[in-house]
Amino acid sequence: MLTSLKDKSVIVTGGSKGIGRGIATIFARQGAKVTIVARNEAELKAAAKEIEGNVRHAVCDVSDWDSVKTMVDDTAEAQGGVDVVCANAGAFPQTKIVEMDPSEWDGVMATNLKSSFLCVKAAIPHFEKAGKGRVVLTSSITGPVTGFPGWSHYGASKAGQLGFLKTAAMELSRYNTTINAVMPGNIYTEGLQGLGQEYLDTMAASIPLKRLGDVEDIGNAALFFASDEAAYITGQQIVVDGGQIIPESLEALEEI
Repeated sequence: MLTSLKDKSVIVTGGSKGIGRGIATIFARQGAKVTIVARNEAELKAAAKEIEGNVRHAVCDVSDWDSVKTMVDDTAEAQGGVDVVCANAGAFPQTKIVEMDPSEWDGVMATNLKSSFLCVKAAIPHFEKAGKGRVVLTSSITGPVTGFPGWSHYGASKAGQLGFLKTAAMELSRYNTTINAVMPGNIYTEGLQGLGQEYLDTMAASIPLKRLGDVEDIGNAALFFASDEAAYITGQQIVVDGGQIIPESLEALEEI
């Protein structure tokens, strides 16, 4: 059983829905004080009300330094510090390179990659004050391991998070702070539902466990990285994908 995270101060960006909401739910169940962060206040209020536990919300543009710093500082004041930052916010519009406006590329990079840097930077003074800290990034198998047409910007941003992770692990060590990444496969979220039932069925068929992941599967991995039991793990990543990246082909699954 993991060491209790009761009363720990946790920030989850992109926490109003999808994987972020799943992460926030898992931490709240453990008795943590959780701030969920997103741009849409109505969605935040609804999520904070529905998640059982000590949950507050903060409207924030995670791609903007002033907005992120204010959010982190306000959270520290409201929750007695910052112990865990889950940099989860992400966008994944599906547009092929030939059709993509450069502004869409920039927007995805800002939301997915720049925001990770900003959240870490804003939290450092609070980690230093506390004498320790935890950062968990939500990366993906898409980009670091796999590719999919229309997600060149998404894949690049997620691979970029892992590049950032390695140097950040060294620099954060002076504050007794670890940083690790969860790499989800296909997780059943509102965003994935929008891709259509045919996509969902095809993806499920390509996974050895024969199902899409649940948002709480990612939350459990994030919880481990935030625990005392993971205190000697930093700069690492864990794939949570039901075995999706293992088969060489769909034919390989037919042999199971």
